[in-house]
Amino acid sequence: MQIGPYKLNNNLFVAPMAGVTDRPFRQLCKKLGAGMAVSEMVSSNSLLWGSEKTLRRADHGGENEPRSVQIVGADPEMMAQAAQYNVEHGAQIIDINMGCPAKKICKVAAGSALLKDEPLVARILESVVKAVDVPVTLKIRTGWDKENRNGPDIARIAEDIGIQALAVHGRTRACAYMGEAEYDTIAEIKSAVAIPVIANGDITSPEKAKYVLDYTGVDGVMIGRAAQGRPWIFREIQHYLETGKHLAEPTLEEVRDTLMTHVQNLYDFYGEYTGVRVARKHISWYSKGTRGGASFRDTVNRVETAEAQFDMVQEFFDRQIEARKEQRELAA
Repeated sequence: MQIGPYKLNNNLFVAPMAGVTDRPFRQLCKKLGAGMAVSEMVSSNSLLWGSEKTLRRADHGGENEPRSVQIVGADPEMMAQAAQYNVEHGAQIIDINMGCPAKKICKVAAGSALLKDEPLVARILESVVKAVDVPVTLKIRTGWDKENRNGPDIARIAEDIGIQALAVHGRTRACAYMGEAEYDTIAEIKSAVAIPVIANGDITSPEKAKYVLDYTGVDGVMIGRAAQGRPWIFREIQHYLETGKHLAEPTLEEVRDTLMTHVQNLYDFYGEYTGVRVARKHISWYSKGTRGGASFRDTVNRVETAEAQFDMVQEFFDRQIEARKEQRELAA
C-alpha cells in the first residue's frame, strides 16, 4: 500500500488514540507488524505548540518512516499553520482529524462535528493541502448521525481537493463508541472514490479484519482499542491474511518481556513521574484475563515509583509463568 511517496510494509494501521498512541506505543506496534501508526492528535492552536504535552505528541525521534501527525481544529488558516509547523518538525504525512466524537473536541466544532458543515470541511482540506508539500490524509466517521451518513459526499470532496488517503470509522458522530460499527457506508465510500480507503471500528481479530476487507473492498484496516495490551494483533492479522492460518498466541514470557520493555520505554520517554502514571493503563490492559489480575491492578496502581512498579509487574508475570508450568507438570 502506498501513500504519496511512502510504500508501507502492509495495509495495517494503528488508529490515533489520545493518551495512547505516543511514540513508545507507535514504535512497539510497528515492531509487531503494523505498517503505519498515526500520532495522537495535535491542536491547531499555536498557543499550545510549546506545551510539554504537544511537544511530546510531536516527538518522532528514532521512529520508523513514514511519520504521520494528526492535527485537529476548525479554522482553515490555523489548520494550515499547524500543518506547516508539524512538517517543519519532522512530520512526513499530515492527517486531519474529522472523526473524534469527544465532547471537548466537538463543542468547539472540530473533529467529527465538522461533518455537519461540508463547505467548511472543503475549506479546511484545501487550506491544509495547499500549505504543505507532504501527503495529507483524512480521518472521518460515516456521518454526523444515523439519518445523515454523508461520508460518501465528504470522501468525494476530499478526493477532489487532493487528500491522498481516507480512514473511516464505521460509526456516526452521534454514535460515539456505542453499538456496533457498520461497514455498508464504508463500502459505499470505497466505491465512490479512487484514493486508498482504510476501514476502522470494531476490528478485534484476524477473522474480523479479513471480513471487513472482503466486505467493503477497502485498501486497509485500522486497529485502535483492540491493540491496547495486545500490540501483537498486527502480526496475527498479517499472518492470517497471508496464510489463512492463526499464528500461535504469544507465550506468557513474551507478554511479560513485551510489557517490561514497553514500561521502560515509557519511563524513558516521559520521565519517572508521568511515565509511572501513563504505564498504569497499559499494565491494566496487558494483565486483563490473568489469574489474580484484578487484585494485582488494584495494588500496582497505587505504586508511585518506577522501580517499585517495574519490579511488581515483573514479579506478577513471573508468578503467572511459574503457575502455568506447574499446571502443565500436573497434567503430564
